[in-house]
Amino acid sequence: MTDFSRNGPWAAGCSALSWHTGDGKHLWGRNYDFDRLAEGSKVTVLPRGTPYWLLQAPDGTEERAAVRYACAGTGLLLGRAPVLYEGLNEAGLMGGQLYYRGFAHYGGPRPHARPVQPPFLVLHLLAQCASVAEAAALLEGELALADVPLLGTVPPLHWSFSDTTGETMVVEPDTGGLHIYRHTLGVMTNSPGYPWHRLNLLNYAGLRDLDHASTPFGDSLEQCFSGSGAQGLPGDWSSPSRFVRLAFLRRFAPSGETEESGVSRMFRLLQSAAFPLGAVRVSHQSPATDLDTDVLPFDYTVYTGVCCAESRRFYWTTYENQRIRYLELDPLLDCPAPLQFPLDEIPDFLPVTDQFC
Repeated sequence: MTDFSRNGPWAAGCSALSWHTGDGKHLWGRNYDFDRLAEGSKVTVLPRGTPYWLLQAPDGTEERAAVRYACAGTGLLLGRAPVLYEGLNEAGLMGGQLYYRGFAHYGGPRPHARPVQPPFLVLHLLAQCASVAEAAALLEGELALADVPLLGTVPPLHWSFSDTTGETMVVEPDTGGLHIYRHTLGVMTNSPGYPWHRLNLLNYAGLRDLDHASTPFGDSLEQCFSGSGAQGLPGDWSSPSRFVRLAFLRRFAPSGETEESGVSRMFRLLQSAAFPLGAVRVSHQSPATDLDTDVLPFDYTVYTGVCCAESRRFYWTTYENQRIRYLELDPLLDCPAPLQFPLDEIPDFLPVTDQFC
């Protein structure tokens, strides 16, 4: 079994969600929850032809490829080896990695399969695949997740991907092998695995969006507050509770008629699963690496990213800066080299007084 006691900059929480709008736009987004963000992490664009690595082993063994579909998302440029934590590509495939503590297991090499280190998988699938179906086929037929450290660690990860069809796939490696779950509920958080979370929803079968008009204890006891239909909805920040909350909201929340309203509302849904700074004190903090600065004793939602498959826009906010910014991939397809844009974590307030003076 892989030793996951040292998870470095990859040991994050996270919640992922897919959605769609009334005019047919397909969205995928995630919260990145951790106690730090690796130095150099920025919104990153990788044009077609960009070289990248599937494997960089300590013994010098390498496996390389080149970007087929330009992609963008939050990530790092580790020297010559780019990494994406999540993102989208020019064909509309979207997805990212989430923390899978205590369950992730990477098997040995498969005959004729290309080895890929887990932190490189998001980039490789976005760089080579146009759809969830193509990503699933590549995983099933051509790849083997390699139990090889990067930056001194092998992170425990699982993945969520979606595309222009609206299908959402969850990919989970454990001691039983690599599991690819197609046509999922469109929600994923952290451990345990997707089948457990899906079955756990049976414990909340009585939840609904409609208020109860009265109590069952007598007609004279009328409701004096709203939200009683969702009584019992868990409100903590554990992975099971976040999964239930997002599944409930994905089922009942109106998604908006346009991309703009859909993205805005999706950020609001993801806020319901976000970690407020100070609420989640970590009991087992990962050792800092050379890329780690400003490590806090708390997990918190460092940033939130939302992708649109049709417009190829990547939207994001950070913990301190809730202004939604976005990058549009299409105008950058012919860039000669990778680009990086700062996350802009400084608060951004809009003054309005001058309009009336």
